[in-house]
Amino acid sequence: MNKNPFMCSWSGGKDSCYALHLAKDKGMIPTVLLNVLNEYGDRSRSHGIPKDVLMAQADAMGLPIHFFESTWNDYERLYIQNLVSLTETYDIDTSVFGDIDIISHRAWEEKVSKAARLHPILPLWQQSRKQLVLDMIDYGIEAIIVSCNHQLGKDFLGRTIDHNLVNELENLGIDTCGENGEYHTLVTNAPFFKNKIEIEILEKETTSNYNFLHLKMV
Repeated sequence: MNKNPFMCSWSGGKDSCYALHLAKDKGMIPTVLLNVLNEYGDRSRSHGIPKDVLMAQADAMGLPIHFFESTWNDYERLYIQNLVSLTETYDIDTSVFGDIDIISHRAWEEKVSKAARLHPILPLWQQSRKQLVLDMIDYGIEAIIVSCNHQLGKDFLGRTIDHNLVNELENLGIDTCGENGEYHTLVTNAPFFKNKIEIEILEKETTSNYNFLHLKMV
């Protein structure tokens, strides 16, 4: 019997990727990924990553990925509904999330997991934000910034997360991990990917409160 087969809340970014790795490293079994799309169903609700790129990540890991579409207003209700559905489809007893130290995020993840009778695990919880990013880089996670706030600005879009960028963010007074939403990432490669995700940057978009990359698969 599998030891803690789990669902991973998959944003497509570095934190969920490293959380999945750490859970695997403890002997847990990744079984399915879960991603929430916007109400149009074309890109992720949180990071703005195109659906086909997320599917390519899942394929590179050899895992199924489950999507559902939602507005922010319906998010919690539909999240619980889909978690319950996953427990009926897959042999899972655990949910894995990539949050680090924001208490309200953990409380929400525990709430929705309990509603689906899943045991929530947060492998990154209360670790040093900066050290986590350095550990991700040293482990071999390759990621680029796909969205960021105006304090960073659109010139940071497409930048690779590496040691130089970590130092640059720190010098600017920006949280190096982006845990407060300063930036979001897309993982293009990791040691447990069977192939690199090849993407093309189409354009950079600036809205009233954020900057986004428009991407497509090569």
